[in-house]
Amino acid sequence: MSSNLPRALAVLGAAVVCWAVAAPSTSTLSAQRAASAATPVSGYRVVNAYPHDPDAYTQGLIFRDGVLYESTGRNGKSTLRKVKLETGAVLQQRAVDPAHFAEGLAEWKGRLFQLTWQSNVAFVYDLATFNPVKTLRFPGEGWGLAASPEGLILSDGTADLRVLEPDTFRELRRVTVRDGGQAIDQLNELEFVRGEVWANVWHTNRIARIAPRTGRVVGWIDLSGLMGMYRLDPEAVLNGIAFDATSGRLFVTGKLWPKLFEIQVVPRAPARGGQRSQ
Repeated sequence: MSSNLPRALAVLGAAVVCWAVAAPSTSTLSAQRAASAATPVSGYRVVNAYPHDPDAYTQGLIFRDGVLYESTGRNGKSTLRKVKLETGAVLQQRAVDPAHFAEGLAEWKGRLFQLTWQSNVAFVYDLATFNPVKTLRFPGEGWGLAASPEGLILSDGTADLRVLEPDTFRELRRVTVRDGGQAIDQLNELEFVRGEVWANVWHTNRIARIAPRTGRVVGWIDLSGLMGMYRLDPEAVLNGIAFDATSGRLFVTGKLWPKLFEIQVVPRAPARGGQRSQ
């Protein structure tokens, strides 16, 4: 009997090993469940490409009445611009005081609101003339700005979005942006698109689609490869979303990009031969 014990133990050990290899671990099951519930990721199709000033450090972009309005950054180089879409020509421009680094841009009831990065002020201009109307103060940094039915939405580099009362910049509420349980920070340029807040995420090729009431990321748009044919400055990152609410056209560009693109968001094609398709 004792002579058979080692053999029995060996058989039992082999069975345990086989079960352990065949049975999925708890972490694997969790990963599978997370994958099945993963936030959807869309791709894109380029519809048109237009010239864009390669010296424009794009921080804010909107489309109104057939033209683009753009806020460009960097101290001593910051501007507010009106730009012809088809040619990239600057039709109207106002320089920002060199003390300020301009950031996000939004339009509200015939006025343009331009953020600054670390000066804690926003400049308000008349849409038609670019004449200054007033200056508003706010705490923290200014990154992106978008107009929504509720008010202006501001990003500050954190995972929070603030909703502001446009006349005073009084904070009405704020929401933390999360994808599942993960807070998403570095939210940059913003645009309000069909009831969602769309946000560039700094130094990535992705746009987050955010539910404004809850902050939940309801989808991602992967723009990888959009400027792949150009050799750009390391800071020439994707930043700039403009939506033409009249026609449904969507425009994107980046800091120091020589092109501005009209794109269509499409389902992302499955990978083929190890290559990811846009």
